[in-house]
Amino acid sequence: QVQLVESGGGLVQPGGSLRLSCAASGSIFSIDAMGWYRQAPGKQRELVARITTGGTTDYADSLKGRFTISRDNAKNTVYLQMNSLKPDDTAVYYCNVLGRSPSSPRSLSAYWGQGTQVTVSS
Repeated sequence: QVQLVESGGGLVQPGGSLRLSCAASGSIFSIDAMGWYRQAPGKQRELVARITTGGTTDYADSLKGRFTISRDNAKNTVYLQMNSLKPDDTAVYYCNVLGRSPSSPRSLSAYWGQGTQVTVSS
């Protein structure tokens, strides 16, 4: 079983910054990629950013330049630095891990965190 523990969400004023963290633990053989998605009320879940073990990153076009994803492979932890936050960034942010379990090292599985609320409001 894989556990994803997220932290760093909260209330911030427009223009402010937050840093989200997500640590993966449990029965993981290897991790191919880690990332963040978000879901605002009444909207579909959307990709925010993701990063592979090799460091290749992918961002939602609308967030490039304001959000930065990074990871610590040794700690199985992914971070999301969010700057110049806007009210439209208000959402539940979910950590996502694409990994392989020891029992099925050839199968890629997706794991999700419980979500952390980010609210941007004055």
